[in-house]
Amino acid sequence: MEVPMNNYIGIDVAKSTLQVYIPENELNIEIENSLYGLKKLYNKLNKLYKKTLPDIVFVYESTGSYSTILERYCQANKIKCFKVGAYQSSSFSKVIKNRSKTDKIDAKMLSQMNILAKEKDIKIPVRDDSAHKIRSFIKYYHSLIKEEGRVANYLESATFNLEDKYVLKRVKNKITNIQKEQLLIVEKAMELIKSNDSYYEAYTNITSIKGVGQKSAIILLYLFLKYPNASRQHITALSGLDPIEKSSGTSVNRKQRISKQGLSLLRAIMYMPVLTTIQHNEEMRLFYNRLLERGKPKMLAQMAVMRKMILLAHSLYKNKEQYDSKRYLNFTQNKKEIEMK
Repeated sequence: MEVPMNNYIGIDVAKSTLQVYIPENELNIEIENSLYGLKKLYNKLNKLYKKTLPDIVFVYESTGSYSTILERYCQANKIKCFKVGAYQSSSFSKVIKNRSKTDKIDAKMLSQMNILAKEKDIKIPVRDDSAHKIRSFIKYYHSLIKEEGRVANYLESATFNLEDKYVLKRVKNKITNIQKEQLLIVEKAMELIKSNDSYYEAYTNITSIKGVGQKSAIILLYLFLKYPNASRQHITALSGLDPIEKSSGTSVNRKQRISKQGLSLLRAIMYMPVLTTIQHNEEMRLFYNRLLERGKPKMLAQMAVMRKMILLAHSLYKNKEQYDSKRYLNFTQNKKEIEMK
């Protein structure tokens, strides 16, 4: 069913406020970014749209934690949404030649982006609270890793500078406490996974791949839970590992690279396991060496291994099965024989 253009409500999301553009009567209003503010907005829309209220669509740009309240409210009240990406909205703004940038202009622009909305893109947000908790744990863990590296660098510098012994002792204690916190947060994530039979089965299947450890499996599980209907192409894009190329005539001819548009946290956590996998996983090592033989740069070959690991994990997750290395080796061997013929 086609949604009338006037039913697309543009919402520019900020930390404490929501700037709303309502095409009906061309209204611009600002409300609190809270459940109270959204209730007031919904009551106003009810008066304006009346019988067509169930057909309205909220159009907003994903802003991470700031859009969480909006998404929860829409899920609870069965309000359809069209969520756009930052790059998508920025490109659209250039196309319609917006020279100024204000919250009001952005809200109106989001409403106008209805021309890009396909039927499959308009849906009621679904938020898996357990999946969100897993993401919270793994995101905090990653911040602890960064903090440990920063403090460790300071300790190295302080040691060479012969800083006071008390200071050095305090810095070492801080590193120890950060490491303890890392272990604790991973334990909390595992407690949540083990408390859910389907989560734990999926986790076990993912970790059956040689080289995929505890933390990699946790972030992969989160990705698959958050996007349950994603295809292989979608998973690749959500991981930011889809290749992009820029070329035009003879003046622009850049090398192919990954988009890096997806979940950066996943790529950061998966990087070291990829290096370990190439060393100790025979199947992935064959794939990696074959890429090098074809003249691919090491970094590009490593990203290809990462993509293969993620897609393999996704396949095991979807099919509820564990990894069979013999089946993979037989498939690889047969493929190689066909290529040689």
